Amino acid sequence: MHYLPLDLFNQAYRSRLRPGRCEAASAPEAPVLAEHFGLQFSRQPLKQALITLKPVHLRRWGLLALAPVVFLMASRPASAAAAHADPVAQAEACPATETELSLLPPAPNEALLKESWEAYRQRFIQADGRVIDREASDRTTSEGQAYAMWRAVVINDRDTFDRVYRWAENNLARHDDSGPVSVSVSGQPQGSLWAWHWGRHESGQWQILDPNFAVDADIDAAMALILASRRWRCPAYLEAARSRLADIWEYSTVVLPDGTRQLLPGPVDAFWNQPDRMILNPSYFSPYAYRLFAQVDRERDWLALIDSGYAMLEASSALSPVGLPSDWIAYNPAADAYSLLPTDSSVQSRYSFDAFRVWWRVGLDLAWYGEPRARAYLTSNLGYLTQRWQRDRKLPAVISLSGEDLADYEATAQYAMLYPALRQTSPLLALQIYRQKLAPAYRNGFWDNDSAYYTQNLAWFALLPKTPPGLVFQSALPALRHLSATIHAYPLP
Repeated sequence: MHYLPLDLFNQAYRSRLRPGRCEAASAPEAPVLAEHFGLQFSRQPLKQALITLKPVHLRRWGLLALAPVVFLMASRPASAAAAHADPVAQAEACPATETELSLLPPAPNEALLKESWEAYRQRFIQADGRVIDREASDRTTSEGQAYAMWRAVVINDRDTFDRVYRWAENNLARHDDSGPVSVSVSGQPQGSLWAWHWGRHESGQWQILDPNFAVDADIDAAMALILASRRWRCPAYLEAARSRLADIWEYSTVVLPDGTRQLLPGPVDAFWNQPDRMILNPSYFSPYAYRLFAQVDRERDWLALIDSGYAMLEASSALSPVGLPSDWIAYNPAADAYSLLPTDSSVQSRYSFDAFRVWWRVGLDLAWYGEPRARAYLTSNLGYLTQRWQRDRKLPAVISLSGEDLADYEATAQYAMLYPALRQTSPLLALQIYRQKLAPAYRNGFWDNDSAYYTQNLAWFALLPKTPPGLVFQSALPALRHLSATIHAYPLP
């Protein structure tokens, strides 16, 4: 009998999928791989699994089906001790990789992205991995830790990635003695989701200031971990991502009366504490990430969040006569109706710094996956801002949903988030915004100034290549070359 090595099978498997549809593969995923390929899977007593190819696979998979049998090792379930092992230590134990900063593939603006990352790393990230928001009393947020992880894996800075990840795991873990969101036994971390706010308490102690989680950060962190598992070939990152995904699903999604599942911005008791009012944040909607999650977590219907998310985005933006997304919005599940939050609410229904990110996140879904609903939303809802730009060559940083200016200043962060969206729908306008607003704001490694934490992150993300993660971190050519060579090493009977 002849076998195709598991690592080669995984590479060939990934190369057969369209960009953005690949899946990081490991031995425990043998049943998933078999199901995807339509193959027969059986688990043997000696932790062996045989996948038998049928003639139909020659027609279905071409060159990949030339190997008659694929040998896969099916590992035993992890022990309880392994399940609670330090995920960062497990990741750090993975073999070292090349350390030169680099984007995959190279980009024309790579030198600028490297320079700005190095400046950000020196100015905003402590040696122990804490990311400092220098515009807000030197606090730290889960958002900042997740952004740094995402940036680090994209630029190939594994050392910074691990330091930032370890600090967050050590300092943002939510314990049941820190607030009203207990979901685990006393003294133990409450799952893998991070407390969103850490800083200096009025007592002088540096600690968690709000134990609630902000799920956009946990989504970004999970995506960064998946990408890290692929770029640095470290399964421990993938397992940590899966643990986080299970908790996001358990603690930050709910089933609505009509049977659809909705993402909440944080804990249920904080954002759905009245039967007829749920508070939502449209900028947390990350459809490109849900598609990535669906590749590695087959136990949950992540694609359902894409459908409910686009419905939420379209319906809530319809409250604005000029089609703007809102920072925060209220939703009545029983009546299936959206409304503006009261003016005395702690969070506001207006277009501002949170809502800016809607353009970027929806734009990523269009750039990476070609989602028609993304294009339709951007084409329809960018109209008001593009008209104002063409008329005034500037945009206020805060606008009411009815279109009234609520600020007399501009925000580089807004221009940054508009840029990747307009690249998809109005390339000439995107170029104007880049040349007139983004490029002039950049000096010596920083946009605006060296305290603008939020702007540094949004501008950096905005200037990344449009390539989807599957194409960025997985290349089909090496797998095909390897497959061609192996066919000769493992001849057919």
